[in-house]
Amino acid sequence: MNLRTIIVEDEETSRDILKNYLAKYCPKVEVLGEAANVDEALVLIRTHELDMVFLDVEMPYGNAFDLLDRVGDRSFETVFVTAYNHYAIDALNAHASYYLLKPIDIDTLIDAVDYVHEIKTKENALQNAVLQPKITHVTGKITIPVQNGFEVLQVEDILYCQADDNYTNIYLGNKKKLVSKTLKYFEDALKENGFARVHKSYLVNVNAITEYKKGKGGSVVLSSGKEIMVSPSKKKDLLAFFS
Repeated sequence: MNLRTIIVEDEETSRDILKNYLAKYCPKVEVLGEAANVDEALVLIRTHELDMVFLDVEMPYGNAFDLLDRVGDRSFETVFVTAYNHYAIDALNAHASYYLLKPIDIDTLIDAVDYVHEIKTKENALQNAVLQPKITHVTGKITIPVQNGFEVLQVEDILYCQADDNYTNIYLGNKKKLVSKTLKYFEDALKENGFARVHKSYLVNVNAITEYKKGKGGSVVLSSGKEIMVSPSKKKDLLAFFS
């Protein structure tokens, strides 16, 4: 599949460089338009169905984060392209898929495009499919420490785990258990049992997922109705369970 994209960059020279790099090294990318500011970018985003957007941070009459706020919910992946590395945390919080520094390194650009291509290919494959993870049934038990010893839980009863500093909340249906173990502990303990780390704060039972939403960074809906955001860095690993 081709990736439909636009380039949002106020400097014409920078737009031309990126466009030429994409044409030469990333043939699966189709550039549908260019924008020099937020208003022009909004018109393109609302006109086209996009898979990804290359987005400079600093522009006239507003920056990249202003643009994303005005767009609201979105199904395209965002690749930030900027000369400033201090925007990295803001880009992460804005659910960016990749962060490229100027001058653009060609290998890193190819990695960014390949990453987005893999995500969009898997998302499209799931668009009209029933979610069916590779691991269709989980058996086994896990022990958690309690005041007087330990308690045994059925792994398949766990919907998701949520980090709480050095503790972890384990959710089983309408019950919650607070355990004095880190989320990383449970990630390691449950990695062979169909659990995926979808966010720095969440570990989910893949078999409990009933819906996947593209959204800003993507999200999953569990059988309990709980919706959990998916970090861009975790999206590819999650989608691998369903491909």
